Amino acid sequence: MFKPYLLVLFIAGFISADGQQKTNAKKASQAQTISPGANRLDQYLPLLKGKSVGIFANQTSMVGEKHLVDTLQVLGIKIRVIFGPEHGFRGTADAGEKVGDYIDEKTGIPVISLYGAKRKPTKKDLEEVDVLIFDIQDVGTRFYTFISSLEAYMESAIEFNKPLIVLDRPNPNGHYVDGPVLDTTYRSFVGMQPVPIVYGMTIGEYAKMLLGEKWIKQSTNIANFKLTVIPCENYTHKSSYSLPVPPSPNLATIQSIYLYPTTCLFEGTVLSEGRGTERPFQLIGHPDLPKSLISFTPNPNEGAKNSKHYGKQCYGWDFGGTAQEVKQKVNNKIQLNWLLRAYQLYPAKDSFFLIPKTGDPSKSFFNKLAGNSELAKQIKAGKTEAEIRKSREPALTQFKTIRKRYLLYTDFE
Repeated sequence: MFKPYLLVLFIAGFISADGQQKTNAKKASQAQTISPGANRLDQYLPLLKGKSVGIFANQTSMVGEKHLVDTLQVLGIKIRVIFGPEHGFRGTADAGEKVGDYIDEKTGIPVISLYGAKRKPTKKDLEEVDVLIFDIQDVGTRFYTFISSLEAYMESAIEFNKPLIVLDRPNPNGHYVDGPVLDTTYRSFVGMQPVPIVYGMTIGEYAKMLLGEKWIKQSTNIANFKLTVIPCENYTHKSSYSLPVPPSPNLATIQSIYLYPTTCLFEGTVLSEGRGTERPFQLIGHPDLPKSLISFTPNPNEGAKNSKHYGKQCYGWDFGGTAQEVKQKVNNKIQLNWLLRAYQLYPAKDSFFLIPKTGDPSKSFFNKLAGNSELAKQIKAGKTEAEIRKSREPALTQFKTIRKRYLLYTDFE
């Protein structure tokens, strides 16, 4: 005989088991949530107690939902000075825009720009500081200037005997290594050291490499320098990580961040890299490319007041899509075929690469971004992607060996 109460018990048990599975899955997911170093207050607060602190930070320097500066102030940490990078402490300045010093309205703390009249703190800036903190979200691309800022900041820390704490953050492009290794003949603030365009390291790992390889400017005080890296939790170089706060005005989405290692190279050409549109570094084009391609018109906006071809209809490509689609398009490589195709279709090839008035190739912005003069020569000579990749393999292999020495997290290979 059918017994209804058994059915009720069965359904209740099923729902209970299903609910428990969901709860367990949620707990497992929460347990594996990637947590940046800044969230691990228990690891670095003891190093700050009773000390005067200087902080290199921007809008990405968050502890959960609250800014690092606000968090530390509430906890009674004495912050003497804030240092700001490219785009400023609040992250609103254009790329390359010089930023001055000021008093932060919210906190009343002096903000000293390290992307204006100077690139690193002076003795005067640090005279009332006992310990320095660096906490800025990087995107893992050599020409993104935050690693150059880190290097300059470390130099001052060493020179003026200040211990440095790096609060590590995940690298959204930390799952591969690719691109030409910088020839130091082309050293500039968009490329300081012999690393490839995509170097596959967090900011903390990179700091360790600067020190370990003695790439950092040597000083008599370097033997006493104290570098502390507060690592992320639950992060590996296989992890996917979407940034909770845009690291700069034109990298507002993970799609642009995935594409940036490739499409930023177009900054050194006459083509628009999509600044002044809703999809910077996803749209690439020029008014003189074939009209059969997709079209867009860049215009000044808050994050890109000055750039190429504003108000002109450009023709080119949209490399955007969903985050997963874009990641698959990039496929763990600098997509040289996009650059080669653009050069092939552009009619005035002699003017494809932006050349300084001096005509000095070492001052060519494309060469600074590429890290050498060879890539432009190879493109002009009609070399294939395979030929270009083969030519740079020895230097890339050597870098990969060096990189392994400084990894704090499980690698992608």
